[in-house]
Amino acid sequence: MAIANVKVTLNEDIKTVWEIVTSLENYAWRSDLSKIEVLEAGKKFIEYTKEGYTTTFTITTFEPMKRYEFDMDNNNMCGHWTGLFSKTDNKTEINFTENITPKKWIMKPFVGIYAKKQQAAYISDLRKAMEDRLS
Repeated sequence: MAIANVKVTLNEDIKTVWEIVTSLENYAWRSDLSKIEVLEAGKKFIEYTKEGYTTTFTITTFEPMKRYEFDMDNNNMCGHWTGLFSKTDNKTEINFTENITPKKWIMKPFVGIYAKKQQAAYISDLRKAMEDRLS
């Protein structure tokens, strides 16, 4: 099992950050995805990477502008993601934690590194999405 955490303060209001992160329709800002398929509105969806790899997500907590959680599952891993959102002035602090268990023993040494890399790409994409909104 690997736990990866990223905590960042963004120069954007909490409502905007929440809407960008939780939207299953507006995902074009994500550099890693080709599409999202909603299986059950508000409950279950599948993300497709640009390489065609799929991960199924089951939403377990949805507290607007506070907490977003889901279980994740694909051929290589399963796990849980928690996103905490808090407001500070006109800024938003996000605190995202992934708890991942690899399904293949060979992946065990690499899962933590992979999760950190994914989180860094996600935050970079999120910052760019916010910059693009302003321009």
